[in-house]
Amino acid sequence: MKKVKIIRIPILPMHMVNAHLLLGPDGCVLVDAGIPGSERKIGRALAKEKLTFKDIKLIIITHAHVDHAGSAARLRELTGAPILAHEGDAKHYSREEEMTFCPTGRFARLFYKTGFILQPYEGFTPDLLVSGKQAIDLRSFGVPGTVTHTPGHTSGSISVELESKDAMVGDLLASGILLGGIMRKNHAIRPPFEDDPHQVAEELLRLISSGHRTFYLGHGGPLGVNEVRRHAEYLKGLPAV
Repeated sequence: MKKVKIIRIPILPMHMVNAHLLLGPDGCVLVDAGIPGSERKIGRALAKEKLTFKDIKLIIITHAHVDHAGSAARLRELTGAPILAHEGDAKHYSREEEMTFCPTGRFARLFYKTGFILQPYEGFTPDLLVSGKQAIDLRSFGVPGTVTHTPGHTSGSISVELESKDAMVGDLLASGILLGGIMRKNHAIRPPFEDDPHQVAEELLRLISSGHRTFYLGHGGPLGVNEVRRHAEYLKGLPAV
């Protein structure tokens, strides 16, 4: 099996927001684009690998929140790479519809009031739309793996499942105090906003049953399979939304 090198890019300090570069045997794929203006940090991460924006073959956006999609339009200009996303969030990417947010607790309600998650970003139309439960093979972009629909955080959330059994899961879960910040970095938590925790649990358990062992997150992480399983079982026990 040809190994994919996974590079975490801290968009905000202490991995409070992450993007990921996947360096495959035959290509480079970017997973998530960070907040508006993140292209500078992504460019520096590429330079450390002796790569440029033009080496990116595909931009995958896991969901339509500003901290994941904020620089997508600009990065498409810089790289010439297509953007891949799910149809479930398509009208949010184009800015035709505003997102709704389901806070997961008191911190989330306070966080919402800061306005961070409501920042505007340049709208875009994805070049490649994942439809329903369609799986997209990434080998044509140089990376052995697939993109799959993993709803629950948002209706259009997607994950990257690598053949190495590593998974990039966006915001299906987070870790640590202050979203991966200063303490308990290996402890799984709910992200500030989550549409359907039971659906998240179902998707996490499916990924585990598929053999995935390491989970890379949009906030904090990575986490091992046992901690992800513990969190999924906790979500299953929550009251129905």
